[in-house]
Amino acid sequence: MSKLTFSMENYLEAVYELSVGEGGARVSDIAARLGVSKASVNSAMNALHQRGLVENEKYREIYLTEEGLRVARLTSQKHIILQTLLHKVMGVDSQQASEDACAMEHVISEESTEKILAFLEQQGLSPL
Repeated sequence: MSKLTFSMENYLEAVYELSVGEGGARVSDIAARLGVSKASVNSAMNALHQRGLVENEKYREIYLTEEGLRVARLTSQKHIILQTLLHKVMGVDSQQASEDACAMEHVISEESTEKILAFLEQQGLSPL
């Protein structure tokens, strides 16, 4: 599978965060979370469905596939790790740290993320 765009990763992360237990996420909730139109969400979900990352039936909740869940969970964990580093270690305002982490989570390697997590754990700041 080719690399996902930042936008696609954000959509997956939103579905992940909005899904509760066995439930899925609604198009309207995803649109509200990301500040986009329902049409944009539908377009993105169709693209993600074609990549095998979501189950998407018209007028139904959206569910992550196993691979979609893996990618979304990784993206979400990167966000949490980076936000913790920026806010708790570097003293960046919480809101700004979240915004910066959202931008950084898409480009940082898994190796760097693991090293940051190990550092945070050594400092007693494990975010996971």
